[in-house]
Amino acid sequence: MQDALVSGIIGHSMYAVLGAKAAAQRKLHVAPIATRNFASYLAGAYLGSDIQTMPEAICVDTGREVGYGTVPLEKSPITGGAVRPWKLKHDGREYTPREIHELFYGRAHLVFGWSKADREHTVPWDHLPDYFADVVEDTFEFFGPSERTLAYVFGWIVHVVSDSLIKSVHEGIDLHLLDGKYTPRNRPLQDLVTFHEIGVKELRLDWPALLADLAATPVEPAQLHYMRIAEPRGRLAKEFQNGWEPAKQSLLNAVLTENRRWVRFHSQDVLKDMQLIRTADGRLDCNDSILKNVGLNYAAMLDLAEKANFRHALWQMGEAIAQMFEATVHRSPRLAKLPVGDSAGWDDLTRSWKR
Repeated sequence: MQDALVSGIIGHSMYAVLGAKAAAQRKLHVAPIATRNFASYLAGAYLGSDIQTMPEAICVDTGREVGYGTVPLEKSPITGGAVRPWKLKHDGREYTPREIHELFYGRAHLVFGWSKADREHTVPWDHLPDYFADVVEDTFEFFGPSERTLAYVFGWIVHVVSDSLIKSVHEGIDLHLLDGKYTPRNRPLQDLVTFHEIGVKELRLDWPALLADLAATPVEPAQLHYMRIAEPRGRLAKEFQNGWEPAKQSLLNAVLTENRRWVRFHSQDVLKDMQLIRTADGRLDCNDSILKNVGLNYAAMLDLAEKANFRHALWQMGEAIAQMFEATVHRSPRLAKLPVGDSAGWDDLTRSWKR
């Protein structure tokens, strides 16, 4: 399907995997929590921020929902025919994915993505460890003793950090593929290499199982708190008093529920797009829509990724995430009291990818 690759579910899942490995190498308290609750950790790394995970349109010919929220669709990926806008119905109103994005996207991403009216609530990069630590302390205080919620919160931290870096909102990733670091042509290339060469071949990831587990996780009430769509309370409300909008709780809950529903279908679309096809001459190549979008076959993509030292960029991402985890731990007394885990192989990747 032409739209499946734009969501970032592959990239953010990989960043979460690498962040956990780097955190384990540093013996950070978060590493065993993430490992024991891996599905929730991965869900936080995707759904913890990307609230636009919902259909974009409805195929007129079949009546089926299609697309990925906020990504325009001119025709149905099923029939090639007409589409009409999809809308979330809630409390007597209808909301397009773009309207949902404008209401909530910046609140989940903190450092960017705010609507013009809400940009005063942006959290500067150097304030992120304080914000994260406040959320972690409040998670202990208000959302029970379960590690699951805490793992989800640290997955969300992965997303905030990785999106800021890969989208060049903050410096820290050295990568130039095709026409830049993060462009419509680069993203499918990064996904394919990440999925097959890094995920399957190098890290032995079972992508279908990981994405299925991610989709099965519940909505975490802590997300309303860290997005400041809740009654102000705790350390977060004390240190970050602005931007709280509890009146939107019901709508955000509906959005988060829709995210869980649609990600099951969306992840299947992504897995289909990740499949490599055996050509007549025996080579493995990507599907026609990706070939048209990127302008390179799979062999050329691999060559380009190698020349761009793509693995080094992934190593930088893992290190940056672990650094943010460490800064958060230092500011969270309750987290600092928890036991640490053993290294999970980051040393091996460092030797191969750091250079």
